[in-house]
Amino acid sequence: MSAHRPTILVTANDLAPDALALLGDFEIVFAGKSPTEDDVVALCRRHDPVAIIVRYSKVGAAAMDAAPSLKVISKHGSGTDTIDKVAAKTRRIEVVAAVGANAAAVAEQAMALLLAGAKSVVALNERMHAGHWDKATHKSIELEGRTVGVIGLGAIGLRFARMADAMGMRVLGFDPYAQDLPAYVQRVELETLWREADAISLHCPLTSDNANLLNARTLAACKPGVLIVNTARGGLIDEAALLDAVRSGRVAHAALDSFAVEPMTVPHPFHGQPGFTLSPHVGGVTADAYVKMGVAAAHNALAVLQR
Repeated sequence: MSAHRPTILVTANDLAPDALALLGDFEIVFAGKSPTEDDVVALCRRHDPVAIIVRYSKVGAAAMDAAPSLKVISKHGSGTDTIDKVAAKTRRIEVVAAVGANAAAVAEQAMALLLAGAKSVVALNERMHAGHWDKATHKSIELEGRTVGVIGLGAIGLRFARMADAMGMRVLGFDPYAQDLPAYVQRVELETLWREADAISLHCPLTSDNANLLNARTLAACKPGVLIVNTARGGLIDEAALLDAVRSGRVAHAALDSFAVEPMTVPHPFHGQPGFTLSPHVGGVTADAYVKMGVAAAHNALAVLQR
């Protein structure tokens, strides 16, 4: 650790300049492009940071124990499932998140994926590049008048719901913690959502209670031909069950930005499988969100350190 300034560890190889400007009183250590959990532990042991800004990798008890000066773990984004919050609480280390900083970016990605599935954007693009003209044979799905089920009604889910409503969709929402929902979101239980939704978009955090929320049983309860969108966490979906549902036609299309193992294993059963549109967890990765999340993560860390 610096002899003059306390250290903040960033689990990435960069942070937005606007965020770095807020942290001028600290020594900033970057963990690299794709740090492993062991890398983070080693850097904590070497630099004893007072704060960790988490972009990539997990931060568990071993990293916390390797940094006795650690006071706060600040997530560069809203999802804190990569941080061992129980371990942090027992060590009196605060865990904070940049809630809402990437809401616009992720909601837009979710809508783009929904439209890609409904309108066969990727498949038609590939056919056109191969010299085909499928106008006489192709029929897309019209979303106006259809029902979308939104699971998770935080900043991202509500923004997505507002866009869906503006397109003339009926919006069903499930979130046991959400309060004061807008009039265009009809609160329902999951059983109703499975039964009535033509499309389902996941926007909830991953917890021990909702892991594999979409599984063989719940997918079987969905309307035939449902569209599935996931820009939240891959662990919300039983991937083997989803693959079976797409192959059988129970799910017309799955558009995914998150996966159970990231980076996605190669080869993967989804690779080359019709009925899937895939993106590499980039929903929150825009130039604007990069700055918003970095600044929010820095502010959140400073709020704890300056008490």
